[in-house]
Amino acid sequence: KPSDLTMTGKTQTSNVTNKNDPKSINSRVFIGNLNTAIVKKGDIEAIFAKYGKIVGCSVHKGYAFVQYMSERHARAAVAGENARIIAGQPL
Repeated sequence: KPSDLTMTGKTQTSNVTNKNDPKSINSRVFIGNLNTAIVKKGDIEAIFAKYGKIVGCSVHKGYAFVQYMSERHARAAVAGENARIIAGQPL
């Protein structure tokens, strides 16, 4: 029986962003000053997916983490999105 995920064509991103191996730490992006009352996990993934493959995304009150496949993608995301205004607040 196909799940809703396969029917929509979307792949679900893991909520795990706290792996301790050094390679994954360098490919993790902290997103601070985030209006999480308005901005949800799907919104964050939509904004940050253009920089590379996201393997994890966790949303917390006021901040989030995005875990990329590679450090290069994480650096590009930081460079591209730093100070961007989302839901009235600069990241």
